[in-house]
Amino acid sequence: MKIDWAALGSVFGVSLVVTVGLVGLFTLGIVGLTKKESARGGSAVLAATGAYACFAACAAAVAYGIHLIVV
Repeated sequence: MKIDWAALGSVFGVSLVVTVGLVGLFTLGIVGLTKKESARGGSAVLAATGAYACFAACAAAVAYGIHLIVV
């Protein structure tokens, strides 16, 4: 049995980058919702829109991952 270390390293690297990216995106969504509470007027709408966009991108990434596993 021979292990392809280059392929294993590339899978590890990609999964690490995607995981850190998703956690960062979700964190930005939470920060945006927190800023919405203290903001007023147009900036509150902008913060809420950005937060919901971050959450939608996270949901899309999770749905794509599930699609890759199932299909």
